[in-house]
This record gives sequence, C-alpha cells and structure tokens, in this order.
Amino acid sequence: MNKFFTFAFGLVILFMSCKNEKEKTTEKKGKKPMNVLFIAIDDLRPELGLYGAPQVKSPNIDQFAKEAVVFNRAYCNVPVCGASRASLLTSILPTKNRFIDYRAKAQEDVPNAKTLPSIFKDAGYTSISNGKIFHYNKDVQEASWSENPWMPEGGHRVSYDSTTNAVLMKSGNGRVYEAPEVDDSAYPDYKIAQKTISDLRRFKETGESFFMACGFFRPHMPFYAPKKYWDLYDRDAIEIAGNRYLPENAPSSLRGSTEFKTYSLGDYKPNTDEFHKMMRHGYYACVSYVDQLVGEVLGELETLGLAENTIVVLWGDHGWHLGEHEFWGKHNTLHNALQVPLIVKVPGKAKGQHTKALVESVDIYPTLCDLANLNTPNYIMGESFKSVIDNPKQSFRENAYARFKKADAIVTEGFTYSLYENGEEMLYNLEQDPKENRNIVADASYKKVLEDMRNALKIKQEQANSYK
Repeated sequence: MNKFFTFAFGLVILFMSCKNEKEKTTEKKGKKPMNVLFIAIDDLRPELGLYGAPQVKSPNIDQFAKEAVVFNRAYCNVPVCGASRASLLTSILPTKNRFIDYRAKAQEDVPNAKTLPSIFKDAGYTSISNGKIFHYNKDVQEASWSENPWMPEGGHRVSYDSTTNAVLMKSGNGRVYEAPEVDDSAYPDYKIAQKTISDLRRFKETGESFFMACGFFRPHMPFYAPKKYWDLYDRDAIEIAGNRYLPENAPSSLRGSTEFKTYSLGDYKPNTDEFHKMMRHGYYACVSYVDQLVGEVLGELETLGLAENTIVVLWGDHGWHLGEHEFWGKHNTLHNALQVPLIVKVPGKAKGQHTKALVESVDIYPTLCDLANLNTPNYIMGESFKSVIDNPKQSFRENAYARFKKADAIVTEGFTYSLYENGEEMLYNLEQDPKENRNIVADASYKKVLEDMRNALKIKQEQANSYK
C-alpha cells in the first residue's frame, strides 16, 4: 500500500511539474512583442548636454540618456537628409548612383528592398509615420506603413513673424531666423508631438504592438522657435567656433553647404562674429524647442505604462557644421557632417552608459529587428549592435563608411579619410587634431595609416556596390 501511495504521489508531482513547464512555455510564447518608438531629428548633431556641450539646454534628452545607451561614435552614411533616411530605412549603403542627395527615394533607388517599417508591419505590428521620416512621406508608403504617413500642414517654413517674409529669396525662403512670442503649439513640430502622443494613447487602449516613427523638423533651418527658447540663451555669452578657416592643406574639392544662403540673413553679414552668434543662437533655440517636444512624447510613453515594453531610438539624420571652417550645414565628409547623436533604450538592458563603439546608421535596421526577433533580408548591409546594448564597453566596427556626391569617406577610432573622384584626399588625426584643422595626407609619417584607410575604403565601396 505504501508503495502504491508513493507511486501515485510521484505521478502527481510529475504531472504538476509538466503542467508548470507547459504554462511557462505558453506564457513565453504569448509574451507581448516589444514595441518600437523611433525618433528622428533633422540636422541634429551631437550638440547636447549629454554629449558634453554645456552651452546647449537639452534637459529632456539628457534625462532620457540616463535610461539608455549613448553612442559617442555613431555616423550617418550620407550627410544629407533624404539620402541618409533612405539608406537607414533600407540598410543599404550609398554609391555614386544611389542615395545621392536630399531628393533620394528608396522606391526609385532600391525598388525591391524591404524597408525597416515594412518588416515590422509584415510581422503584425501597426506601423505609423508621423512627421518627417522618409524625406518624401509617400516614398514606399503602401509597403511600409499601416496607415498613410501623417504630416502637418505648412512644413518647416511656417512663420509667425510678419517681417520674416518681407524679403523673399529666389528660393522662396524668407529670413533664416525668427523668435515670435507664440505658444509651443504654433509650429508644426508641436503638432507632430501631439499626433504621436495621440497614437500612443490609442495603442494603449487597443493593445496593438506598434512601430512608431516620429520625425521632427527642428533644428533644421530656418531657425524658427517660440521666443521663450531663444530667451534661454544669452547671445553675448555664446561661444563660437575657433577654427573659422579652411583646414591646412585642404583639397580644392572641399566645400561647405550653401543651403543657408537660400535664406535672407537679415542685417547680418556672413563670416562676422555677430553672424556666428546669431546662427548658433538660433540653432540652440531650436534644439531646446525640440527637446521639450521629445520630453512630452517620452513622458506620455511613461505615463501610459508603455515604456517598460518599448524600445526607444533617438537619432539625428546627419551631422552639421556650426561655423567650423566657416561652414554652416552638412554636405561634406568632414567629421562634423558625419557624426550623429544616437541614443538607444532597451527595457531590461544597460542604461546610463556611453559607448565608444563605432556604428553606422544602416546598423539600426538589423539591430531593431534583432531585438524584436524578426528576420532581415540577406542583402542588407548593416550589422546588429545588440551585443553593444548588452555590453556597452565592447567594440563593434573597425570603421564607418559615408559618401557625399564626389567623395567617399572612412572613419576609424583615430582617423578620418576622404577620397574624391578627382583623386584628391583628406586624412585627419582625430586624437591629435579632433577639429580637423590639418590635412596630413601628404605627411610621410602617416604612409601606413593612409594605405590602411585606402584599403578599408575599397572594401566598403565593394560592399556598397554589391547590391544590384
């Protein structure tokens, strides 16, 4: 009898054990997929408090960084908005015939490629685009988004100062700056934030898994922001670039962007201290404005209880010159035009840490798919940096690749190298010359470095050209 009860008791224990394992497996299988909130900010270089720019007031993004991994060495693949975004959203590198300028469209340059949002959409996520994500919001629209991409009326040139458009340039642009006494709600970026917040509330109610892309215009020119953000800064105290000259031995092909010249500069004259201070003031005011809006979106994510199950990426589409070398804007392959802010928060992973790992914008696509356990096409050119999120102290890429018009570039831990189609070259030692003031390509002591950079560039060019 005792043997019978012992046997029966054993069966009960075995049954309960199997039942518990089955419940655990079912729970794991039924676990809600991780959501994604992808925030793109136009023309934002790493000019934020968290990146060691004390002049800039960016409290909300700085606070977000304390909950995330901050990439100190992230680089765009094309230093111009349309091409940079098309490259990231397809994880395909640029070539001399693909992703050339702001007019680049994925549906034209790589018509058979699957976009990042389409991967999530096909996996059952509700995929949403609010504001500026693709440069042309109808680019690959049907395949990428569950709903038509949403864009506020008016675009980035909406003005609330009567003197702004008193003098219109041939481009149709008015003055490059304005600081009217208006509420935050006046400009389109506020509407983008509110639309995103509204969608987050909807998803909280429906329980849908989502891939949400939220793209802000500012700090892209023109520098229009409510006066209270300009008032955060004392213009007289703003520090301006100390290297307002071309790099020593700069090639004749090196150019700065002329975009700022399509706007009226008011009473300011280029190359003067007053002009530099005004331009920096305007850029900083716009950064602080968009920082407030980012804070409102992230705050709502927390309030709704969605943050604990949402991956958040904050990314700038390319770098920007703030008067260095007398350049304003992007459109070249110097370090300031290539380096971008990248902050990634993954629930349950490392937070409040900075990483020196080199990454490219094309790496974001496979990383998000990896984190969400989604398969990626075998032709994509980015690599998942999930391992860096797990361990921010580890290295990742040996170099990052970028291209703009007639120049290809490679960035390593210690150097930047550019090769122009006419054969001109640039080489800068980032450790000894972080502001890139001296082109050392002709310095014999860097012969081995130059050979290595040339070879690394050839490999990246071959990879870029491998997609047909």
